[in-house]
Amino acid sequence: MATEKEAPLRGPDGLLDQIGNAISWIWLLLIAVIVTAVILRFVFGVGFIQLEELQWHLYAIGFLAGIVGCVVHDRHVRVDVLRERMTPRTQRWVDFYGLLLFQLPLVGLVLWSALPLVADSFATGEKSASAGGLPYRWLLKAFLPLSFVGLGIATLTRIRRTFRALFPRNEA
Repeated sequence: MATEKEAPLRGPDGLLDQIGNAISWIWLLLIAVIVTAVILRFVFGVGFIQLEELQWHLYAIGFLAGIVGCVVHDRHVRVDVLRERMTPRTQRWVDFYGLLLFQLPLVGLVLWSALPLVADSFATGEKSASAGGLPYRWLLKAFLPLSFVGLGIATLTRIRRTFRALFPRNEA
């Protein structure tokens, strides 16, 4: 019988995993942008602010998507020194309350804060403050609430799985 970590992801977690796998290609694009910027600067003596800004944008998108993937695959950071001394049931309780009391409210707070930020950026047509910088800053900012919607979904499914592990149904 497959364990929880070996079982294929289905439902919302499966969808989030597929989205994360698609977005993970952004790291190769980031490497290409960095290499291009380095070659242009140090070989040809030409710098482009657009490439520098694009690097930061790609980093942000990659890390925001990565956060969701960490929760989906239960690979997020924990204080393992304490956790390794706990029984599996106690670990599940700590996970359950941590997700419910800390992570879920954080998701709500970030969404509450980020949505007006993106709306204002879109309404004003915000672009880079740098001369020749990238336009459509709202597009980058939109990844913050989008990723936290994904994080909220991943958190809810994780809470559900943890609850089911704490209170398994007896099926005859």
